[in-house]
Amino acid sequence: MPDFNMELAQNLLSRRDLLKRTGMGFGTLALGGLLADAGLGGNQVLAADSGTNALAPKMPHFAPKAKRVIHLFMNGGPSQVDTFDPKPELTKRHGQQLPNSLPTERKTGTAFKSPFAFKKYGKSGLEISDLFANVGEVADELCVIRSMVADVPNHEPSFMLMNCGEARQARPCMGSWVLYGLGTENQNLPGFVVMVPGGYPTAETQNWQSAFLPGAYQATYIDPSNEEFEKLLPHIRDRALGVKARRDQLDLLRELNKQHQAKRAGEADLEARIQSFELAFRMQSEAEEAFDITREPKHIREMYGTGVHARQLLIARRLLERGVRYVQAWHGPGQPWDSHDDLETEHKRLAGQCDKPIAALIKDLKQRGMLDDTLVIWGGEFGRTPVVELPTPGSNQGKQNGRDHNHYGFTMWMAGGGVKRGHVHGKTDEFGFRAVENQVHVHDLHATILHLLGFDHEKLTYRFSGRDFRLTDVHGKVVKELLA
Repeated sequence: MPDFNMELAQNLLSRRDLLKRTGMGFGTLALGGLLADAGLGGNQVLAADSGTNALAPKMPHFAPKAKRVIHLFMNGGPSQVDTFDPKPELTKRHGQQLPNSLPTERKTGTAFKSPFAFKKYGKSGLEISDLFANVGEVADELCVIRSMVADVPNHEPSFMLMNCGEARQARPCMGSWVLYGLGTENQNLPGFVVMVPGGYPTAETQNWQSAFLPGAYQATYIDPSNEEFEKLLPHIRDRALGVKARRDQLDLLRELNKQHQAKRAGEADLEARIQSFELAFRMQSEAEEAFDITREPKHIREMYGTGVHARQLLIARRLLERGVRYVQAWHGPGQPWDSHDDLETEHKRLAGQCDKPIAALIKDLKQRGMLDDTLVIWGGEFGRTPVVELPTPGSNQGKQNGRDHNHYGFTMWMAGGGVKRGHVHGKTDEFGFRAVENQVHVHDLHATILHLLGFDHEKLTYRFSGRDFRLTDVHGKVVKELLA
């Protein structure tokens, strides 16, 4: 824009006035709001104007086993005794009062056997219920942790603990820490993507917040229930202007933002906005191709199957393949796995939606040579009780065929990315209530994940409000028995 008089414009228009007058004309501005929520910045400014790119690839502390992560979050708390932790004694004691009952959030009763059959899979003989028969086909790739423990039996704090390492206060989530430590390999796509079909989960965007980390490390939220690209990523296209005109608009906006920022040092929210505008522009060249699963061969699409979970995991693989560092795929809004009643029906329905796609994801990563350096994580925020939940007003429908929340012992598994294969770690008691051997707290899981990515979890820190913070706070130890 050679004829534009910046000095005159400064005298006539404030930045706020300019945005008010032109905001609707920028096809990419709406995505800026998608990429960095207002109020979620830190207290530091990225040195973008000095040539530093906050998202540029960075070296970890030591050679990593994993380069990228996909977290399959079964929000709501899948039952360990109905999925990956068989308990024959629970079947024998069905309907009886258990001798070691523990305090639960709601009133519970007698032993409740699993309605699902278990069988051994693969050379490892790993036992998996028929809910996940397709995942059983890749059993020899799994590292199953049957001794996970959390802090409380409530969804919101347990969501926050699992995602952010802190149940009470706003802290950066694991994906933001990973992006902060490693950057991303593709500057034309977000480095951290969260997909939740149908809306937000419990605790909403707090689950993928960057908190006091700079806003560039905030996740990009996508609703994969939208099949049309323009609904999946709204406003990313601007059909009224060509690429050069959009670039000129963004350059002008960036210059105004820089002048505004120069007078307001320390506003990380503003820096996050600038970065999000730039990323939104770059995404126009690559995002549509990355999110378009129709470009996949027919046999690959058939391997994943149909439905929103098949689509989101195929999109996830395409994003990881293109250099996105961290992808989190949720099962849906709220807490769908929260089976306080009708557990048999609900768990069967939910597993039926994701069993085939999860198995396909692992097979697909392996056949592409990506599984060895991609860490796959599966699990919820806690598990469920081996005893039946009794009717509670406002909690269930007065039935006695579901399970309450259980943070004393539950199951998660990992695959690829440097973990042992066909391996089971830890165990719960004979009924599946409490972890009794080789307990793995959520902080330990986080420390182990960061270790696989090449980080000493005690040294990956960010200084805020006078102290150094880390994902594991003052806790956590690497569980070396999980490492290959």
